[in-house]
Amino acid sequence: MDRLDKVISSQTEYSRGDVKKLLKLGVITVNGEIVNKPNIYVDVNNDIICVDDIKIDYKKYVYLVLNKPKGYISATNDGNYPVVVELVPYEFQNRNIFPCGRLDKDTTGLMILSDDGDFSHNLLSPKKHVSKKYLVEVDKDLDDSLIDSFKEGIQLKDFTCKSSLLEIIDKRHCYVTLTEGKYHQIKRMFKYFGIEVINLKRISMGKLELPKDLKEGECRELTIDEYNSLFE
Repeated sequence: MDRLDKVISSQTEYSRGDVKKLLKLGVITVNGEIVNKPNIYVDVNNDIICVDDIKIDYKKYVYLVLNKPKGYISATNDGNYPVVVELVPYEFQNRNIFPCGRLDKDTTGLMILSDDGDFSHNLLSPKKHVSKKYLVEVDKDLDDSLIDSFKEGIQLKDFTCKSSLLEIIDKRHCYVTLTEGKYHQIKRMFKYFGIEVINLKRISMGKLELPKDLKEGECRELTIDEYNSLFE
């Protein structure tokens, strides 16, 4: 059982204060009966809760896909830069949404956000081997010898990178697929060979590809098929 005001606030754009005002107006019903007190308890799985005759479809957790633009920090708050949770749709702003993993401030592309801690853990766990594919633009011509180097695993100062897949598109563009995600990893891998990364964009996680209709800065709920594809 959960408090009515907490349930409505978590599932809508209304704050707890807004819910109290709505209760006084008599526009909130539970199982068809008008309620006026915020501290009554409801069964979210069985009770029918309506605001202005609109039924609230309770969701314990939400799972969002974001096309991250440059300039945003992968965090819930930051004193200097905008954060990715600011791009979450208004109706989910009252939930404790957080980014599942991170992308650097100047990296763009596919990002998953949720309020489900277990989901995030599974998505990021090395044991799950959820692959992440990136489109990379570099400042120097790429040599085919790099393919084997990435496959063997590159020894950086503080760790050895796991085997990764490098697919060369043309002289200055390639795809890199990882099953891990250390800090600045792709940039450091290329830096090892004296190559600078100019642009970096994540284009897939697992079998989930960045939706083509999702513009930079846009964020929406994952479909069921998209959710399942993350762990296929």
